[in-house]
Amino acid sequence: MSIKPRTLRFTTVALLACLGMASVAWGQTNKVTRMLVAFPPGGPVDFVARTISEQLGKELGQQVVVENRAGANGAIAAEALLKAPADGQMLWLSSVGAISINPGLYPNLPYDPVRDLAAVSLVVNNVEMLVVHPNAPANNPQEFIGLAKQKRVTMASSGTGSVPHLAMELLADATKTDLVHVPYKGAAPAITDVMAGHVDGFFGDIPGLIGHIKSGKLKPVALASTRRHPLFPDVKTFQEMGVAGVDSDNWYALFAHKATPSAEIDRINQALRRTLANEAVRAKIVASGAEPAANSPQELSALVKTDLTKWSRVIRDKKIKAD
Repeated sequence: MSIKPRTLRFTTVALLACLGMASVAWGQTNKVTRMLVAFPPGGPVDFVARTISEQLGKELGQQVVVENRAGANGAIAAEALLKAPADGQMLWLSSVGAISINPGLYPNLPYDPVRDLAAVSLVVNNVEMLVVHPNAPANNPQEFIGLAKQKRVTMASSGTGSVPHLAMELLADATKTDLVHVPYKGAAPAITDVMAGHVDGFFGDIPGLIGHIKSGKLKPVALASTRRHPLFPDVKTFQEMGVAGVDSDNWYALFAHKATPSAEIDRINQALRRTLANEAVRAKIVASGAEPAANSPQELSALVKTDLTKWSRVIRDKKIKAD
């Protein structure tokens, strides 16, 4: 059977068009977005990054790979982001420490979170919970404050200038109590000493405390928050008891290079919103104790500036110096 020249030309054009479409699709699916985490694998920020990465990749139409760039208090991750093309293909999932606390602690920080970073979206909230040994006499905010006014109370932290440390300083100011700061190198040893009864209390992120609370090794006393936590509805906030100004949130948020086009920032923002609305992703984050909390780039930018002012004031007033 012979094929007419006209039919052959049509078939060839159609085939080339299909191949062209296939190559475009192949190019899209082979794009990779790298999500930087300034902590080693296995930590809470890394957990959130890996929880959202697969679904975020589906929403963006390209693979999202988590890269751990630990060290230098976030500066290594920040430097990698700022050296990369400003095309949204590299993102930084950071906690509040590297963004809104470090500028007050380190005068020669090699990055400026406002000048150098483009806010994409908040990802989760991690309000601070005050925990004590199960046999401690304090069971609620009032009893803990009363105890602190009667005796010397020691408070562990995950390090000088950490959110647990700063939350303790806010509580000491708000209650006019003399809480004794005992810094550790990380949350794990601090929690261990509270469980052993060597230190009286600890402010920590709920994801890092939830397992110990469920096992009965720690007792929750109060929340440094404006509202109660859904997994701990019976634990009161300091604000409920009339103690204002203690609110502390070790939030995690997504940032891009400052020069990234706004259209790309919005595209990633919308993809993240859909990711956090995904039932499986949301359930996993909620079960960990974190609270999914997507917002707009403008809202995140405002939060960064508010917390910069807040934490810089605490660091300055308390004359806190980085270790």
